[in-house]
Formats: sequence, structure tokens, C-alpha cells
Amino acid sequence: MALPKRRHSRERGRLRRTHYKLKLPNLTVCPNCNEPKLPHRVCENCGYYRGKPVIQIKSKDKKKER
Repeated sequence: MALPKRRHSRERGRLRRTHYKLKLPNLTVCPNCNEPKLPHRVCENCGYYRGKPVIQIKSKDKKKER
């Protein structure tokens, strides 16, 4: 098994770790309700995908009654 001959410097390790960062998700605007949504996904606000209703979203009033 290979072993390193010399220790890596702190700078070299930190330069490698600069790529370990979170990326913001790409958001698009829903053409039906103008809310931000992830691309190629059903809109969580209105339930439409590609201009057609796919799922039926319960209204917020009904959730409060429970």
C-alpha cells in the first residue's frame, strides 16, 4: 500500500476543500401561479406541470380545520 513521502501543506488541503460548498438550487417561475419551483417538477403551490393539472392541492383552510 502506497504511503505519502511527505506531509501535504495546509494550503494544499484548503485548496482542495474550496470545492466542498453548497450550490443554490436553480429555481424557475411557474407559468400558472408565478411561484418559484424546481425545474421539471410539479408546482407545489398549484399542482400544475407543463400547463396541465397533475395533482390536486388541498387548500390551506381545510388543513387548519384538522
